[in-house]
Amino acid sequence: MKVQGVVRPPGDKSISHRAVMLAALARGTSEITGLLTGDDVKSSARVLRGLGADISTVREGATVKVHVSRFTSPVSRLHCGNSGTTARLMLGILAGQPFAATLTGDASLRRRPMRRVTEPLRAMGADIEEKGGDALPLTIRGGRLRALTYTTPVASAQIKSALLLAGLTGNVGVTIREPYRSRDHTERLFVHLGLGLHERAGAIVYEPSGRPVVPSFRLSIPGDASSAAFLVAAAVLAEGGELVIENVGVNPTRTGFLVVLERMGAHVERVNLRDEGGEPVADLVTRPAALRGTEVSAAEVPTLVDEVPVLAVLASRASEGSETVFREVGELRLKESNRLELIAANLRAVGVEAEARCNDLFVCGTTRRPTGRIDTARDHRLAMAFAVLGTVPGAEVRLSERASVAISYPQFFRDLKRIRETGQGKRET
Repeated sequence: MKVQGVVRPPGDKSISHRAVMLAALARGTSEITGLLTGDDVKSSARVLRGLGADISTVREGATVKVHVSRFTSPVSRLHCGNSGTTARLMLGILAGQPFAATLTGDASLRRRPMRRVTEPLRAMGADIEEKGGDALPLTIRGGRLRALTYTTPVASAQIKSALLLAGLTGNVGVTIREPYRSRDHTERLFVHLGLGLHERAGAIVYEPSGRPVVPSFRLSIPGDASSAAFLVAAAVLAEGGELVIENVGVNPTRTGFLVVLERMGAHVERVNLRDEGGEPVADLVTRPAALRGTEVSAAEVPTLVDEVPVLAVLASRASEGSETVFREVGELRLKESNRLELIAANLRAVGVEAEARCNDLFVCGTTRRPTGRIDTARDHRLAMAFAVLGTVPGAEVRLSERASVAISYPQFFRDLKRIRETGQGKRET
């Protein structure tokens, strides 16, 4: 397989969630271009509409307009679909609202832990009623909050963002420390919009000044680094050619996978560097490479947690017998699936030596052609990662389903086919 051409990944999922939420808190009408059209972001838009927001249709190529006079008490449960980001960040927004609301989600989301967010929100004064233990559905009664100083138990952008949004809607100060720095899109948007956020002695500090007013804004969302990672991986595994991936967010809290790829022997060049709404953006030039094993430290994991599945796939194609170790990736058990165990099990299913041992993942490189059936558990990251493995010459990798990619990259299989079969990746406008 050879790769060639130009492709553009969809809008960044993390930034899309945060942009539409802050637009719904803004005074006036905001306009967002490049918003991800995946199911998770549509879940955020649906929940915000349930609170009275006027949000135009989220569709590919459209400028999405968001206008709200004020939030109102919802008439029914707010359904977050499969989106943990929607659920956890909306808990923060609802903590500062003078009414009650109930959040729920699909069967997968109702199994994911929420106390990591609800416990510090309770410490701020929110009244949260659990209906099924440490999971959705939850009823939150917001209102008057108090300031919070908090150290997160894990490096989590969702916890951090929920607390900052609670501080914003509740008009109280919030100081947050993390064991390692997680992705910082919320902080960058706060700073971009002039919302009183800064860093002090290693802590993230939000200090409101008077009554909080979020200004309306126009924002262009860069391409998603996590989605781009699958295209990068396909190019690295190719037998020849060069692929240009345009308009990718290269925020350093999101590009740990590029650092790891360099250690493994691949080189991804960043060109046309620029700034979009406080986020660094570049085009990525990727070529095939011979890979070697490496060790991914616990400190690196927050910058590449969503890329572990595709990095594990790449590690399986490293030089024969070389081992790659991912340290302290137990958080993957709490994703859309038990992602940690499924990565290892699926790699074994196609003939790779792999094991999840406590919170570590071990993958041994091989030159044997991958053959077998993959259980994606309807997890979009697993489906895309093993689809990339299926591009290896002679591979016979069968996915249990493909529809789950709609969560984050609806056009993934179209783009993967374009770059690998035709070698004529086309510029997306």
